Amino acid sequence: MGRAGCCYRGAERLASPPRVPRLRPLLLLLLALCYGAHRGHCQVATLQCRIQKCTTDFVSLTSHLTSALDGFDVEFCKALRSYSACTQRTAKSCRGNLVFHSAVLGISDLMTQRNCSRDGPTSSTHPEMQSEPCNYHSRTQHTHTHPRTHTHTPPGYLFCGLFGDPHLRTFKDSFQTCKVEGAWPLIDNNYLSVQVTNVPVVTGSSATATNKITVIFKPFEECTDQRVYQAVTDDLPAAFVDGTVSSGAPDHNLNGNNGDSTGKVQALWISEHSPGRHVELHAGYIGVTVIVRQLGRYLTLAVRIPEEMAHAYDATQDLQLCLNGCPTSERIDRGGHLPLPLPLPHPALGLQLQQPHGHGQSPHTHSHTAPYSAPQGFSMEGARARCREQLEVQDIYFHSCVFDLLTTGDANFTAAAFSALKDMESLHPHSERWTIYPPSSAHTSQPITWLLLLTLCAHG
Repeated sequence: MGRAGCCYRGAERLASPPRVPRLRPLLLLLLALCYGAHRGHCQVATLQCRIQKCTTDFVSLTSHLTSALDGFDVEFCKALRSYSACTQRTAKSCRGNLVFHSAVLGISDLMTQRNCSRDGPTSSTHPEMQSEPCNYHSRTQHTHTHPRTHTHTPPGYLFCGLFGDPHLRTFKDSFQTCKVEGAWPLIDNNYLSVQVTNVPVVTGSSATATNKITVIFKPFEECTDQRVYQAVTDDLPAAFVDGTVSSGAPDHNLNGNNGDSTGKVQALWISEHSPGRHVELHAGYIGVTVIVRQLGRYLTLAVRIPEEMAHAYDATQDLQLCLNGCPTSERIDRGGHLPLPLPLPHPALGLQLQQPHGHGQSPHTHSHTAPYSAPQGFSMEGARARCREQLEVQDIYFHSCVFDLLTTGDANFTAAAFSALKDMESLHPHSERWTIYPPSSAHTSQPITWLLLLTLCAHG
């Protein structure tokens, strides 16, 4: 066989435990499972067929049992019934899988040998046996539970947000302002795809904003087939493109952030919080929440996704703005420094502006073309005052708001920054990372310098 280490810990005790004869079918079953994993045929590790997980759970439930224990037969039969129930749940997706069919035959043989009834209690010592397969929080109770102590470690989550002209907060909490005109993928993995389309907000400026969002939930086992949600300016529907509002039978527990059961829901559903203005997409089967809003003429987006789901992608899916940020050529900010558009603030602030380079000029040649002036709707102090009405802390969201007002003159961008902040606070799993300050601000009340270069880059 080659690598004995591929087999599951405790299997050797199940193969021939003291005073428990005729467990040979289980040994053959485990050897077949190890052989399939070693050969790499993917029969036991496909996205749909979960027989490998069923077998792993059975080994975890029985690895501590010996025939010397009181009630061995009772506990062993409970584990076999749980194993059988697990195979039934994944039977449809395991058609033609040799390991699956070997497991079914082996379970039947073992139940006959141990005089186990088909009906009866199942093992209750492992959370996985009571989990709902289309509920990520319930399903991962086993994955993140210590086999001995049964203590549960919650899975890790990541956050990504996009709003304004547009400002991107990546999974790594890197805050960037980008051009990214046209269609760009924010997320693209084996479970979920999110794409945005951005259009210029002001003639002559490279700053853009989002007017279309497409979210694709990919097929997952028996939980859901593919569902597509699409929002465009002035059309924020409360349904998927096929007209449905949910997917999956309504028999899965909805768990909160702490894993507490709060009711019965579908595997995938849409909730409308404000018609045409605020919609939330909940994919309970993969633990994903997506918030889509329209503020003014443009859309904002916030996503919370389990880390293991976010990282389930291949080399062809590496262009993901949430994962890797914007390409350098698409960045408006320079290392986090965000310049403001003309007119300039008062010279007493000691701010210096860099003229944008003319087309075809050397970076070292000064352009004689005046930089594009933003709409005159707001002065510097007027923009700051408006943003302070909703954003008390002068963090990155505040300064993004100032940039957007000076760039567009559109007061709706104040509400966009505020809503983006609140969505981040509701979805971001780590409160200690919520607040990000501009690099040059040092938490002071006049962190203007970093902004001045960014908008000029946008107009260049």
